[in-house]
Amino acid sequence: MGRGRFVIPHGWLVLDKPRGLGSTQAVAAVKRNLREGGQGKTRIGHGGTLDPLAEGVLPIALGEATKLAGRMLDASKVYEFTVCFGEETDTLDTEGRVVATSEHRPTRPDIVAVLPRFTGPIEQMPPAYSALKVGGERAYDLARAGHAVQLASRAVTVHALDLVDADDVSATLRAHVSKGTYIRSLARDIARALGTVGHVTYLRRTRAGPFGLEQAISLDTLNEIGKGAPLEDHLLPLEAGLDGIPAHELDRTDAQAARQGRVLSGQALPDGLFLARCAGVPVALMEAEGGTAKVVRGFHFPDAAKDD
Repeated sequence: MGRGRFVIPHGWLVLDKPRGLGSTQAVAAVKRNLREGGQGKTRIGHGGTLDPLAEGVLPIALGEATKLAGRMLDASKVYEFTVCFGEETDTLDTEGRVVATSEHRPTRPDIVAVLPRFTGPIEQMPPAYSALKVGGERAYDLARAGHAVQLASRAVTVHALDLVDADDVSATLRAHVSKGTYIRSLARDIARALGTVGHVTYLRRTRAGPFGLEQAISLDTLNEIGKGAPLEDHLLPLEAGLDGIPAHELDRTDAQAARQGRVLSGQALPDGLFLARCAGVPVALMEAEGGTAKVVRGFHFPDAAKDD
């Protein structure tokens, strides 16, 4: 796919987003580099926002993979983050102003002992500086304007929470969390449970759904694609976003019916979601029940459809 070959890409680019770059800016950078690298115009979206102060795994969906971006938003995530004890800020990170202080510093055993209280299903209060809407406006816009922001607590799940390292003033933790979990809130609540206050000074997402740092490319590598480096060296297939969902091959007749959104009957399939393919090309995400399969999300690969 390099420069001079006008190809419409479909699949996933996993970006190791640097600190200081917003998710929307990251998508814009991908668009620019694909255009400059001679790729065909395609839809692009991301699979889960990362704050500008956060870094790490940001899945970027290209073409038909954008139809799976919503599923990626629902996926669990893994983060490493550092809590600095002694000061709480209004943003719960390094950008805000200090709103509370404490002289108390927890010990390593104290930290380890408190973590089970924040593992499993928990209730947490989202940060006032968040993208949640209050009366139709973003909470962070209201907070920046000096308004008191009242957000409802939400139920989330912390699948695992471990201490990575600790010193006299801070602790670095690793958390595997459900969608909707705010790491800044988790850090705030852990600090308070330890009899002190704290804020996040470092936040790195190491996994988003099936995608990890081992698949991620740097911004420098992305820029090389813009200069003509092969996109296919880093582009993951659409199926990579469907980790754990089985695939089933359809014949051309059934594949054409699925592309038209028709129900397939008499399929020897276990109940549940599956990826329907024809000659190895994704056709649709389908759900089977009692031998009948319905289309949940169809995929359109023009070259494949032309052959049917």
